[in-house]
Amino acid sequence: MNLASSITGTNPAEAVLGGIIGSGPAMSEVFRLTQQVAKSKASVLLLGETGTGKELIAHAIHGLSRRHERPFVRVNCGALSESLLESELFGHVRGAFTGAIDNRTGRFEAAHKGTIFLDEINSTSLHLQVKLLRVLQEREFERVGDTKTASVDTRVIAASNRDLLELASEGSFREDLYYRLNVVPIHLPPLRDRIEDIPELVTHFLNLYNEQNDRYVAHIDPQAIAAMQNYSWPGNVRELQNYIERAVVMALGDEFTLDLLPTVVTSGRGPRVPGSRAMNIEVLAEELVYRGLNGSENSAGNLHSQIVDRVEREVIAQVMLTCSNVQIKAAAKLGINRNTLHKKLKQYGLDSEAK
Repeated sequence: MNLASSITGTNPAEAVLGGIIGSGPAMSEVFRLTQQVAKSKASVLLLGETGTGKELIAHAIHGLSRRHERPFVRVNCGALSESLLESELFGHVRGAFTGAIDNRTGRFEAAHKGTIFLDEINSTSLHLQVKLLRVLQEREFERVGDTKTASVDTRVIAASNRDLLELASEGSFREDLYYRLNVVPIHLPPLRDRIEDIPELVTHFLNLYNEQNDRYVAHIDPQAIAAMQNYSWPGNVRELQNYIERAVVMALGDEFTLDLLPTVVTSGRGPRVPGSRAMNIEVLAEELVYRGLNGSENSAGNLHSQIVDRVEREVIAQVMLTCSNVQIKAAAKLGINRNTLHKKLKQYGLDSEAK
């Protein structure tokens, strides 16, 4: 099914949006906004949890814009230190710092007349945010170590998995930069809010990984679909994609059966909604109190440590899942160093899953 054709029927949109799966009302609204804003010069802010497809929408906006024949340049702002990110974005001149043996063009210059996609912009420092604000407002900047001003014509699309206005109220994100980026916001819904798209997504990924692995897993057990639609998907579409790939590889026949899904999906014990963690903790506390009072735990006096350990284990497990078990990235999200995370994984019996 060509999803874009159900929205506009125009050939350019079909070509660009056809690879983005989702025909329910939530994604239909995303498609509508994407097409409406694409041909403008406005900055776009993509908001949504990790794994919801923000980069796909950024590509679509560029592909439908008048800049589509010019470069599309992506920068993951959360993957580099402040000094490296500044050089990556704006370039540097020879001798600007140790190791700068030649002049280097930055990503903004590389995206001249095209589009730059600033992913995880919420992770940038306040110092760098000042320079980003200047580029957005005045279309000019200086390379690191240079005094000459360079001009650039680059459209900016930014993405964040955090509420930037909330970060601004906390003092970790400039409010003026937020308003400059937030000209047209597009909210990407989490997978749990678009479960009607799950069968279509499953079919898409089955086709993809069947072809890649020379397999033919073509039949889907309705129980498997029901389990997936009842799961909360903290890792969103990216998590679903990983599970489908594993199912294709592990399937013995041509059917995608319930047993090919991990226990966290089939047991129904996974966290229902990330935003409802407080309720999960209350339920956990009640459960532990009941066990303590009835002698099924060591003692009721240990309830506090038991609750803390259980909640910490759940948080670490979910962060590791959303980070695809990359310990460096998970440690950064948790605000701890990698050695501490390694010890916690071993303590809670999560180290085998991480490997």
